[in-house]
Amino acid sequence: MRLELRGHHVDITPALRRLVGTKLSKLERLLNDSAVSAQAILTREKHRHRADITLHARGEKFLHGLGDTDNWDTSLTSAIDKISQQAQKVKSKRKASKRHSPKAGIVAARENGESAERPAPVKPATPARAGRERLRMPRILRSSRQTIRPMSVADAARQMDAGDDGVVIFRDVETEAVSVLFRHQNGEMTLVETDA
Repeated sequence: MRLELRGHHVDITPALRRLVGTKLSKLERLLNDSAVSAQAILTREKHRHRADITLHARGEKFLHGLGDTDNWDTSLTSAIDKISQQAQKVKSKRKASKRHSPKAGIVAARENGESAERPAPVKPATPARAGRERLRMPRILRSSRQTIRPMSVADAARQMDAGDDGVVIFRDVETEAVSVLFRHQNGEMTLVETDA
């Protein structure tokens, strides 16, 4: 995580930088390393020590905490506690959306070796709408994420035989173009070459 530390009317000493770093490491563990950057502004006004911390997490989540007490340790602790409450809320929302997503059922069915496709429900024919036929959008199933690596067509075929996905996306070393190699149900392979 990148840390930007600024001080208003205060010098940022190495000890103060370490204190901020240790307090922010608690948030990094809480967010499972999804914290991208943090900006901390430390301000000193007479006897008040103010810590204003903004944390940027993956998914364009910005968490903000403000602590205003008479020493740096309690100010930072107060700001971090406020951010950790927000982080818990973000984390619980992320878990809830994963739990209720339809993708989870497809992945689970694929891992168990079951078919992920459900039979289409049978609709009773209505005489009023018999003349109008509705077009249905085909279901799109997401596959695993792949990195595009430079390789030859033969290397891509070997990688497809080793994997179970049935699709390999690669950059052809001969043409420098992105290509896709996939296997049909009958076992034949098809190579799709792009211009880019």
